[in-house]
Amino acid sequence: MAEDAADIVLETERLILRKWRASDIEPFMEHLNTRNVMRWLGGVQSRETFDAAVTRLAGYDRDFGHTFWIVERKSDGEILGFCGLKRVNAPQPKLTGAHEIGWRLREDAWGKGYAKEAASACMDAAFSRWNAPFVVALTVAGNEPSWGLMKRLGMVHCPELDFHDPNYDKDLNPTIVYKITAEDWNSRI
Repeated sequence: MAEDAADIVLETERLILRKWRASDIEPFMEHLNTRNVMRWLGGVQSRETFDAAVTRLAGYDRDFGHTFWIVERKSDGEILGFCGLKRVNAPQPKLTGAHEIGWRLREDAWGKGYAKEAASACMDAAFSRWNAPFVVALTVAGNEPSWGLMKRLGMVHCPELDFHDPNYDKDLNPTIVYKITAEDWNSRI
């Protein structure tokens, strides 16, 4: 369970989205740095690569007040993954600095509605707390669960924003971009 209420950023019926703690690293690596979870995200990461990613996440929080937060299940305190907002830093100049939503959940949490629950709370925050004019999400064509959730959130594919990411091989390109405006999000409620 969340030990420090000051760490809590968002709360839903079943979930707490909170800041990262040093104690999150090992369980996150164990449950989320697996072949199946990382299939569409470049593959299993080395500890060095993962540590660099956590450092970047802390930087987003410091610089913008938001990041990809830990998703913790209220009922048992289990870390299910992350979900949140960052600023686009991918090689697509039309998107640089835009609000990006992202999520990654452990395999035993798939198909239970946790990703949509966490992402919906993050979308609300993007538009109400951070006044984002729009939010984008990035994925690849093969990652149907990811873009399926993007569609369920009301996001639409914007092929004119798709791009090739030189950091990934052919099977993880092109990166496809989904988007929703504040107006469209708020009209869904």
